[in-house]
Amino acid sequence: MNPTPRRRTHHRPEEDERRDLVDLLPPPRVPGLAPDRERLLREALLRETDPAAPAAPRTAGAPRPRPWRIRLVAPAVACALAVGGVVAVNLQDTPGRAAPGADGGAPRASGAARLLDRIALAAAQEDRPTVRIGQFVYVESRVAHAAQSAGGGPVTMPPVHRRQVWLSADGSRPGLLREAGQPDSVLDAEGPVQNLDGPWATPWPGTLHGSAPSIDDPTHAYLASLPTDPDALLRLIREETRGRGPDPDQQAFTTIGDLLAENWAPPRVGAALYRAAARIPGVTVVRAAADATGREGVAVARTAHGRQTQWIFDRTTYTYLGERTVLSGTGDAGPAGTVVGTSAVLTRAAVDRAGETPPR
Repeated sequence: MNPTPRRRTHHRPEEDERRDLVDLLPPPRVPGLAPDRERLLREALLRETDPAAPAAPRTAGAPRPRPWRIRLVAPAVACALAVGGVVAVNLQDTPGRAAPGADGGAPRASGAARLLDRIALAAAQEDRPTVRIGQFVYVESRVAHAAQSAGGGPVTMPPVHRRQVWLSADGSRPGLLREAGQPDSVLDAEGPVQNLDGPWATPWPGTLHGSAPSIDDPTHAYLASLPTDPDALLRLIREETRGRGPDPDQQAFTTIGDLLAENWAPPRVGAALYRAAARIPGVTVVRAAADATGREGVAVARTAHGRQTQWIFDRTTYTYLGERTVLSGTGDAGPAGTVVGTSAVLTRAAVDRAGETPPR
């Protein structure tokens, strides 16, 4: 269902460029945003629509993400969640290729690249406390994941449930995983875990921190040490995940999503992760998507192996809301658009003890 592409002429390139940007622009006012952050976002957008606009001085960001669907602790954890929704993917972006300029000159950035650049700008300017060595990163979310019987057939979805995780900032102390309806799981440095590369994948055993922290098994301190140059960061991710799965580009996209979902990367590293994702071929925009709690936003997505993975962001603040995975085509598991995984991140904080929750 490819829509008819917009006709571009040689006579009105600026108007065409502005029209492309309008689809992603937030409303003129951003309630609740600090004046400095609002000014930075406005000036970034103006620079994209008007190359002659003066550049704003960059403000240094202070430090500012372990994935509910990749790491399953202890015995096999049954996956589950709700069905529904139709996916609206931006098909105007050609996967892995920038669109040519209206004058036939240098290619312009894709809609996904422009959106990710704005998200990175917002992430770099996030103002929050630094996580100290010895503390825990606390992440509270609502999650659900599809289950399918061994004989195949349509997926079934349990209700969205609460998930809380406490991750040692430096990996020196046992963490804790608490999910509704299940006993608490201690994330011991030597404890066995089951790793999954995606829904319905074959689990492979591992340990939480049996070796030094890595891209696959990070601590907050490790994330803080990652390069903030997006090209260097993407190279590192590709090297660390080489040979994992049949699609290196999708593996890189999935790995970045995992680092963003259930961790709390320092702001400049978070910004670099978003800009690294913009360099992965095949990344597109979904103009309307909802997280596990129903919060609606705009999403960055990539489709592979019959599923589309979506990272969902607030339309005005570009804050990360959650992730969703949907079937990209009709098959045994269900019709296209069926949600097979969803999450919504509600709280991220630094606390002193596993089991402690931040004040409301």
